[in-house]
Amino acid sequence: QVQLQESGGGLVQAGGSRRLSCVASGRTFTNIHLGWFRQAPGEEREFVSVISKSGALTDYAASVKGRFAISRDNARNTVHLQMNDLKPEDTAVYYCAATADTLVVPRTVAGVAFWGRGTQVTVSS
Repeated sequence: QVQLQESGGGLVQAGGSRRLSCVASGRTFTNIHLGWFRQAPGEEREFVSVISKSGALTDYAASVKGRFAISRDNARNTVHLQMNDLKPEDTAVYYCAATADTLVVPRTVAGVAFWGRGTQVTVSS
């Protein structure tokens, strides 16, 4: 089993930046794919970004492409989400996610096996 814990959320002005972090424990960190999802009030949880176990491959939702950057530090069992040029519509609870299958990346809610508890990001206008 994998345990995930996010941090770094908070209040930020529109156009500003914020860096989220997620520390993973349990299974070997280098052997799991990781991603970020978010959920706004009254909305379904949606995909934000994913990074492969090696860190070589990344992908982003169209809504954040060019503004967000995902990275991982395998030595510290940590994945980061650098969020730039934040907009009010980015306001949501952000969740770290992992899959149980090394052949599957966490790109859909149904495919996620392990979730963090979430960290709130609020972007003011």
